[in-house]
Amino acid sequence: MLMSIQPLHFGQHYHIYNRGNNRETLFVEPRNYPYFLTLYARHLLPVAETFAYCLLPNHFHFAIRTRTEDEQEAYWREKVCPSSKNGQISPFKLTEPSRAFKNMFIAYTRALNKATGRTGTLFERPFHRKPVESQAYLLNLITYIHRNPQKHGLIDNFRDWKWSSYGAYCSHKLSNIQREEVIAWYGSYRSFVEAHTDLTNLQDLSNLWEPS
Repeated sequence: MLMSIQPLHFGQHYHIYNRGNNRETLFVEPRNYPYFLTLYARHLLPVAETFAYCLLPNHFHFAIRTRTEDEQEAYWREKVCPSSKNGQISPFKLTEPSRAFKNMFIAYTRALNKATGRTGTLFERPFHRKPVESQAYLLNLITYIHRNPQKHGLIDNFRDWKWSSYGAYCSHKLSNIQREEVIAWYGSYRSFVEAHTDLTNLQDLSNLWEPS
């Protein structure tokens, strides 16, 4: 029986996290990671800003803020209208943030099932979400997400994990991460880096969900 859970609201910060159904591996091959991020960009960028993410073999974490209804329409007008073909533009249609995540999970599951010959549900349902109520908690959450691969013993240094947003913060390359905004929250790039070496405040996140 699926548990009842509140849908994502517009204009709210969240920690989004989930794992494979029955602890199944989500990313079977290296190519699955970038494909998942491609689907994320397609389905979620129009409805949410992303502050941090980390993909691990059997689970993932995202720190996001869902766009307001007006912000969704503004994003559509900026990104969709200029790139329309033959002058034909579909009318703007508001997307519920929860629906966008579900669409992404469905698309990824179909692709993985087809590639591997598996059948059935891939992700736990409903996907997990926790509202983020303060900026202090959000900053600790970003640090926590980036350090996750090292926490789980997947790598000796979380900075070397390819499938997290930490590398985007250490680069000037174009990124879908809200890089300048987040660095400003920390005060400076140096403070951002230092926060990722100081584990003092991460004890406040000790009750976060983690796969067993």
